[in-house]
Amino acid sequence: MSSADFAEYAAARWPRLVRSAVLLGCSPTEAEDIAQTTLERCLRKWSRVQRADDVDAYVHRILLNTFTSARRRRWLGERPTATLPESVSEDETERIGDADAVLRALRALPSGQRIAVVLRYYALLSEQQMASALGVAPGTVKSRLSRAMKTLAEDPHLNELRGMS
Repeated sequence: MSSADFAEYAAARWPRLVRSAVLLGCSPTEAEDIAQTTLERCLRKWSRVQRADDVDAYVHRILLNTFTSARRRRWLGERPTATLPESVSEDETERIGDADAVLRALRALPSGQRIAVVLRYYALLSEQQMASALGVAPGTVKSRLSRAMKTLAEDPHLNELRGMS
């Protein structure tokens, strides 16, 4: 693969990498930084990345390592925002409320379970790809997903989204 192949790959995967980082707990701007750093690391070692059995799993592993490294040294104080709450419409408020409920439910999960949910249901990796990305056995992936789904099914933040009050 050439640098043009990398550019095509990066453009196609960018939205999914950013959203995966958001679902792992990053702000949108931090998620873009994490995705950019991930792709920079991939570009530097593109020949190794392209030789991987599963390129997407390999790239998500780099994303997880980048996320973990950023969290170790990041101060979690104030977060600037481009939109003030007063400027949000009712439709946006409902959408934001739904997204907030999902993010709160994901944040309540232990990190291993949260990562498993994001990789499986957002990044759409198979259990085998997840096992490869996480460096664990497929049974461990299944166990984490099972526990996470049980916890999410009981999460009160998600009742309204399920049509329950």
